[in-house]
Amino acid sequence: MERLKLVLQYFQSNSESISNGICIILALVSVKLYTSFDFNCPCLPQYNKLYSLGVMIVPPIILFFLGVLVNRHTGVMMDEWMRPTGNRSKNPAVVKYLFSAMLQRALLAPMVWILVTLLDGKIFICAFSGSVDPALFSGLPNSTGLEVIKIMAKVPCKEDVIFRNSSFRKAVSRYIRCYSQAVGWSILLLLIVLGAMGRLIKPYFDDHATGLQTRYWSNYLDVEQKLFDETCVLHARDFARKCVVQFFEDMREDAILRLPHPPFISNFQDEWEDEEEERLHGVTKQEQVDQLLNKWYYSKPELDVTRIAHRPRTCVTWKDRDGRTLYSDV
Repeated sequence: MERLKLVLQYFQSNSESISNGICIILALVSVKLYTSFDFNCPCLPQYNKLYSLGVMIVPPIILFFLGVLVNRHTGVMMDEWMRPTGNRSKNPAVVKYLFSAMLQRALLAPMVWILVTLLDGKIFICAFSGSVDPALFSGLPNSTGLEVIKIMAKVPCKEDVIFRNSSFRKAVSRYIRCYSQAVGWSILLLLIVLGAMGRLIKPYFDDHATGLQTRYWSNYLDVEQKLFDETCVLHARDFARKCVVQFFEDMREDAILRLPHPPFISNFQDEWEDEEEERLHGVTKQEQVDQLLNKWYYSKPELDVTRIAHRPRTCVTWKDRDGRTLYSDV
């Protein structure tokens, strides 16, 4: 249970971990879909290859676009690529990094589907049973009057009556499955070797400092968009509360019973209103909100926080009558 909590905390730690988790889930879903998929080869010479290639190619394409759709890097990359320059220049290296990260994660589930189909071998048998030379095997059921190509096309259909009490179909299926698994393991080995070589060779061709900068600013874009969305949600909530309260206050009758109340309630109300005003940031009209959002899109702020970082801070110091300091938060 503790390990499960650690795994969940890792996937919830940042957007990159969430994207990794989603891609792993999609890969597991692709395996589950294949194992639950009822594959029925048509066993006809003109349709076997077409059907098999469709099963091997169409689901990976769907999984690829699904991976692109659910990947957060896709939205961040497109926002950075399509936005106007404004006060902030674009960094092509960040866009390339985000595109590479998105592409790698989106390709995981399709590659898992293709590898599973190749290692299982059923689709390969359906596609290439008609291309095998029947002379390599004994026991060809030639007493049925069918053409050899039609007999070979029926190899994937083990329930067919022409292969009853015959080892021919099993021998051909085993032969093609061996080729299919060899291709699958070769692709898997090639991907692992390419990944390992890429990790080993990359430091010799890439500037490590530039890579750190690119990764930092790609993470910054993601965090910035999150914080902006969260701030917009808080502002919209407070804006809506103020609007509703103002509506009800306008609808009140002129005769209002006013009762005295303790001063601490007034102080508490003033503090609460000050906090709401601070959340509204002085943006109290629809035109101001539209102008703010328009400015955020067309003119992103420059990456310089010197002014707010060095803003003077109010300090409190208590002294007695003799001028001695009793408390100070300096």
